[in-house]
Amino acid sequence: MPRYPLLLALLLPLGGNADTLQIPLGEQGAMSTPLPQRGESQRAVLERFGLADEEHPAVGRPPITRWDYREFSVYFEYDHVIDSVRHHQPRPATPDKEQP
Repeated sequence: MPRYPLLLALLLPLGGNADTLQIPLGEQGAMSTPLPQRGESQRAVLERFGLADEEHPAVGRPPITRWDYREFSVYFEYDHVIDSVRHHQPRPATPDKEQP
């Protein structure tokens, strides 16, 4: 029984050492790029955005399919959009101002 408080005291500080990765919204792809909306059919996406750069085969049950375009990916369940995700687009680094 005396081991549990000691174990807790040793493990408790470990949570304070975690890192957090944050990607600013402005770096998650061009906000001006329209995305397919949830519920749209594959046919509507095909007519609106053209052929995908890559079409991944369906996986699982219900079948989930992914179409990759240059700036975003579209996820389908059967033949309807369930989500659209912009690809990360890193911005060019801006040079620091030189100090005199």
